[in-house]
Amino acid sequence: MDMTDALRYFGALAIVLALVGVAGIALRRFGLPGITGGAGRRLSVVETQMLGKNHRLFIVRCDGMEHVLVTAPQGASVIASAPLKLAGPPS
Repeated sequence: MDMTDALRYFGALAIVLALVGVAGIALRRFGLPGITGGAGRRLSVVETQMLGKNHRLFIVRCDGMEHVLVTAPQGASVIASAPLKLAGPPS
């Protein structure tokens, strides 16, 4: 293997890495069909609180509702659900 072959191999590697980088940037910008980005998300965790070693409290927002969930090693339970209160000017 002489110097021209080594340069050709490293040049091909650089081109492949550049193409992978461009593809990553394009996926981040335009996304994949069926996978929604930040603004199109329906589910978000508003806040969490540790209740004990194995228990955690979650406030989850989904479709205009807020749900209070408690998780434990045995599973999860919905404690309360309420419509989302939008912040507006006081009347």
